[in-house]
Amino acid sequence: MTPSSVEKSVAVLISGRGNNLGALIAAQDSSYKIILVISNVEGAAGLDKAGSANIPTLVIPHNGKTREAFDAEMDAALRAAGAQIVVLAGFMRILSDGFVRGWEGKLINIHPSLLPAYRGTRVHERVIEAKEALSGASVHFVVPELDAGPVIAQASVPVHASDTPQALADRVLEVELKLYPEALKLLATDKVKLQNGLAVFS
Repeated sequence: MTPSSVEKSVAVLISGRGNNLGALIAAQDSSYKIILVISNVEGAAGLDKAGSANIPTLVIPHNGKTREAFDAEMDAALRAAGAQIVVLAGFMRILSDGFVRGWEGKLINIHPSLLPAYRGTRVHERVIEAKEALSGASVHFVVPELDAGPVIAQASVPVHASDTPQALADRVLEVELKLYPEALKLLATDKVKLQNGLAVFS
């Protein structure tokens, strides 16, 4: 077997419903296997999805902890589990620089816009206010600057004049559910790497 054909161990960080987690679970194949799901929110619905798939789960509350202390606890759990790739799927926490640098090139996120446009929050409201014709989703490497990492994959959707933020969010989610597993498989099979601040494809 070549190194790129070895199944990679993946951990997923969530805070809520786990929609993207569900898609990532369903898409598992010889390229990756989800070995752990961590939530910072007790009772997050995504934990049930992981449990139904017999994937170990862990809740690490962030309340009353510094960002660095929380991230150190999470980092220890990820490394103890043997994670090789960490995937953010609706994880509503900004990660410390130390954590991000420790997982550089192995840490990815999905963002509901066509990055580099509309980083941060209130994405769909801002897209509609700007009367954009297109929006979409981007999977990117995570770097210390928020939503600024190199893009691995994108998918676009039309923005309709009648759209509410929720309607646009629902349309973007549809493409997210397909895009995220595809991008993860690229990383898991070494077809994309983070090199010198760029996503390099092979």
